[in-house]
Amino acid sequence: MTTPRYIRPDRSTAIFNSVVAGLTRLGVSVWGSRVLAVRGRTSGEWRTTPVNLLTVDGERYLVAPRGVTQWVRNVRAAGGGELRVGRRTEAFTVVELADDEKPAILRPYLERWKFEVGVFFDGVDASASDATLREIAPGYPVFRLV
Repeated sequence: MTTPRYIRPDRSTAIFNSVVAGLTRLGVSVWGSRVLAVRGRTSGEWRTTPVNLLTVDGERYLVAPRGVTQWVRNVRAAGGGELRVGRRTEAFTVVELADDEKPAILRPYLERWKFEVGVFFDGVDASASDATLREIAPGYPVFRLV
């Protein structure tokens, strides 16, 4: 079994995330940002992190550009969480997409947020072929919100 792909946030990512999370908590969504709140899989305590909420054909998705992060592990264990913007809170459950389904979501995700997350995609961008997107899909968890 191979180790799941994970890119630990560096200092600049932590600072950027803090700024985006702070604005989102104040009710200012930055390019569709939300604060994801999910119960910790071992502690049961609420954990929060900023995420980009993507809408494709009326369906909403969360993509993990840094791989199998703590929020991904917690969402998998909890089966859902909450999205917050200011005082608005929306509970949701998730369905994780299979690798073959991910290219249809990764492409619009990269079109919208490449400036922010492109560094995590090792040179792959929205113009990549479906085959290339399918090849990288195992490293990028994608969840459809229901």
